[in-house]
Amino acid sequence: MPALDPEVADLLARTPDGLVAAVAQQHDTGEVLMLAWMDDEALRRTLATGEATYWSRSRGEYWVKGATSGHRQAVREVRLDCDGDALLLQVDQTGPACHTGERSCFHRPLGVPGAAG
Repeated sequence: MPALDPEVADLLARTPDGLVAAVAQQHDTGEVLMLAWMDDEALRRTLATGEATYWSRSRGEYWVKGATSGHRQAVREVRLDCDGDALLLQVDQTGPACHTGERSCFHRPLGVPGAAG
C-alpha cells in the first residue's frame, strides 16, 4: 500500500504521538460536526477513498466514520490550516455525526456573558 504523498506529509505539524486534529464540517451549510484525529495513514486512506477515516486514540485503531452506524462522511474536500497542525474535512454527512445521536458533537452551549444569541 503506498504511503501518504511525501509533499503532503512534509506539510503536517503532528503532535508528539504523530497526530493531526481533523475537524469535519458539512460542506454546504458550514455546520461544524465533529473533531477527530488523523495520522499519515488515516489521511492517506481518506484522500484515496473519499471516506473519512480517523485514528481512534482510545481503541488504537483506524475507523471509517459510519462503517458500523451508517452515518458516513463522504469527503468533498480536505484543507490544511496555515500552521499545518489541523485539517478541515468538508463532508456530506449522512445522519448524525455525534456518537450520542446528535447531528453535531458541538451541541452543548456553555453560555458566554455578554454574547449575543
